Amino acid sequence: MSITQTQHSPHAKVRSVGLEEARWTRGFWAERFANCRDAIVPTMGRLMSEGSERVKFIGNFLVAAGMEEGRHRGPRWNDGDFYKWLESAAAVYAQTKDPKLDSQMDELIALIARAQDADGYIHTDVQIRQKSGEDVKRFGNPMDFEMYNMGHLISAAVVHRRATGKTNLLAIARKAADFLDQEFADPKPDQARHGICPAHLMALSELYRETKVQRYLDLAVRLLNMRDLVAQGDDDNQDRIPFRKQTTAHGHAVRATYLYAGAADLFLETGDASILAPLEPIWRDLVSHKLYITGGCGALYDGASPDGTPDQKVITRIHQAFGRDYQLPHSTAHNETCAAIGSVLWNWRMLHITGESRFGDVIEQTLFNSVLNGVSLDGTAFFYTQTLRQLNPMPVELRWPRTRAKVMGCWCCPPNVARTVAESANLAYAINDRGVYVVLFGGSTLETSLPDGTPIKLTQETNYPWDGKVRITIDATLERKEWSLFVRIPEWARDASVRVKGQGAPDVRPGSFCEIRRPWVAGDVVEVDLPMPVRLVEANPYVEETRNQVAVMRGPIVYCLESVDLPADVRVLDILLPVDAKLTPLGKEASLGGVATIGGKARVRPSGDWSGALYRDVSASASAREIDVTLIPYFAWDNRGTSEMTVWLPCVIP
Repeated sequence: MSITQTQHSPHAKVRSVGLEEARWTRGFWAERFANCRDAIVPTMGRLMSEGSERVKFIGNFLVAAGMEEGRHRGPRWNDGDFYKWLESAAAVYAQTKDPKLDSQMDELIALIARAQDADGYIHTDVQIRQKSGEDVKRFGNPMDFEMYNMGHLISAAVVHRRATGKTNLLAIARKAADFLDQEFADPKPDQARHGICPAHLMALSELYRETKVQRYLDLAVRLLNMRDLVAQGDDDNQDRIPFRKQTTAHGHAVRATYLYAGAADLFLETGDASILAPLEPIWRDLVSHKLYITGGCGALYDGASPDGTPDQKVITRIHQAFGRDYQLPHSTAHNETCAAIGSVLWNWRMLHITGESRFGDVIEQTLFNSVLNGVSLDGTAFFYTQTLRQLNPMPVELRWPRTRAKVMGCWCCPPNVARTVAESANLAYAINDRGVYVVLFGGSTLETSLPDGTPIKLTQETNYPWDGKVRITIDATLERKEWSLFVRIPEWARDASVRVKGQGAPDVRPGSFCEIRRPWVAGDVVEVDLPMPVRLVEANPYVEETRNQVAVMRGPIVYCLESVDLPADVRVLDILLPVDAKLTPLGKEASLGGVATIGGKARVRPSGDWSGALYRDVSASASAREIDVTLIPYFAWDNRGTSEMTVWLPCVIP
């Protein structure tokens, strides 16, 4: 969950604001929240209610509760997908107080309660198979994802409690947590692999924060330590090497980022330096070697780890793997949406631990370019994987389609996007003893109190990310009370300025929080200017697929080229971008929901006929003509029908 309540976490340098204290009001993020409220959550709720022959959600709970006949339909982590949707519904309710949504949630919670066993165990796949007479045991197979599902149940319950004040779902979650506490009271090596995809670490930490029951935190620590009991682990579940000895981001990207986020939560509560120690080198490895320009991660459909080891017996197959350093393919990129969300969860917690803006930069990069890319502009279709280049035809056949789907067999990403967008306002601000941190820019309000009780109400007005001017008004505070406003200055924001009453702030540095400390009065205004020239960005030369290519960015937004915007006889592979290209904002595109586009001159060099050829001589006579091109935000591609697309373009240097 992105909603962390770290107000009382003893080892947090900055702390979260309350669930209802931050709200999007107008502009980009307010529009995304409205889309989540009006389209994503209700559409997904209907799909989960109806299900299909292949995949059921609520239907599995009806069978497990004995209210219908049938067998389990869908992946074994299906329950967790449903709980993530329930969390998103609760987060929307926190902002809207919609009585129909409240009633819908209560009905579903009653169904979950009927499905739950008396001792707290709940996992519809195993329960249904047991009811049908199969000889299947609880926690008999780590790949049943029982603990993962219960983790998402607990997360949903905590958000529901904070949104509604009710305890009906929280009571179910506590029973499940109590069951886990008993079942794993003294973990044995044969139980150690059941912590797969450890969403439960974040969940139990949050349950502890909500209830103040120490044994929930103790259980989370025990389940983290349990991983070290694995005798012959592998990188697919990050247990080949004991967690505290890890220094690189490796293995399955979703399982890894969930593990890192959960470990960060445990440090925030325990202060155990041995838990924090691996996270900094792992983070630096990710952002220096394995992170896409979009914030996506988990580059490979399938990898092998440890890569290149002479002892081939220990090499294991890794699904959606980080891959080698600098291994960032375009067309075959896996980049599961859930991995991007896992990165946001982890970076948010690292921001709380350190108070450093670099983590806010990654959050922003990932939200705008990978999380939002996971859902269509109308909120009804979703990406599981995220390519950086779509060609027709693709060079290889891949398991997942390169167009958004309204229904998919593995439904983990859509509700993950839903809960992230629904909770996004709570990523915009943080607080500590000195003051308020502005982490994300967007039209919003914040009404909170500092740890010493100082009330603060402020309003943020901006057309960000299309414009870098931000106006923050202090609406209310204690008269002449001194506290600090910390404004994140993104790493890309050269020549940024911050002014209060016409006076410039003294220390405005890209990649840092600018601290403005003063005695504030109601009506004080802070004006932030983050210049947004169009930038051509190149990658480290070790990233072989991007050699002599550039990506186009403006502010935090990565842009791409779609063939929809090219002449009929031109492919995206034919476009060359001069290094001195004069690209400028074109305004908002109505066919894409009003997102801002970029345009300018590019060159076309026809790739010609490559049928049956792998190599050919370069033709010196091949001419390149100049054409106008339009680039759109990466998150907005695949919304206008079938199209080729690329983020990276060959760069022409005169």
